[in-house]
Amino acid sequence: DKEYLADIRLGIATDTLDADGSVVGQSNSVPDDPDQVRAAVRTFVGEIDQIPPMFSARKVDGQRLYKLARQGQQVARQPRKVHIHSIQVLAFDPPMLQVQVVCSRGTYIRVLADDLGRRLGCGGHLAALRRTRVGRIGLEHCFPLPGVLSCGANKGDLISPNWALESLPECTLDPVQTRRFVHGNPVVGVCNQSVPAPESSVRVQSQEGLFLGIGCWDASGAELRPVRVIAKQ
Repeated sequence: DKEYLADIRLGIATDTLDADGSVVGQSNSVPDDPDQVRAAVRTFVGEIDQIPPMFSARKVDGQRLYKLARQGQQVARQPRKVHIHSIQVLAFDPPMLQVQVVCSRGTYIRVLADDLGRRLGCGGHLAALRRTRVGRIGLEHCFPLPGVLSCGANKGDLISPNWALESLPECTLDPVQTRRFVHGNPVVGVCNQSVPAPESSVRVQSQEGLFLGIGCWDASGAELRPVRVIAKQ
């Protein structure tokens, strides 16, 4: 799950659904009633369908949508299910609206801004966006990149991968299985997973608790395949 702080500009729609795009629609009928805006916002909470924007990295028939969009092409896109856990209106000063969104992965906040503008009948686009949390990692765990690159990070500031990925089921490998996994080979006979979910991801560690990477069960749930290997080989 992810958390965002989003500024939405009502009354202006763009082709990219954000401030970088060209204006494709304008309206002078931006609502000024906060209750009307909050009511419209609440309709997006829960499981909703989103159509990926043309200016995105999604593929249709093997081609990136943004490449097609830059060529002036529009193609049909299938809607995708996403989950909006909560939307909180933090500020409303027409035509600007600031919201805090907690949502599932794969959610496009640009699409949410555009859909909200359509729902209100005035159009809208995403004016600014800041991601404030991914999983367990929030801004309080973060450091500016230039400072880290120039001064390095203190060991006490580093986040354990096992802690960061605690939401994933844990899988522990014996020494023989560990060697296979860190060399990119599938592992069978993992006995500490009673009923593995087929094609589900797991957090993989050694018997000593060393984080090894991310694995994924095959369709039968009998073979664990490396997806990302972090440990030294």
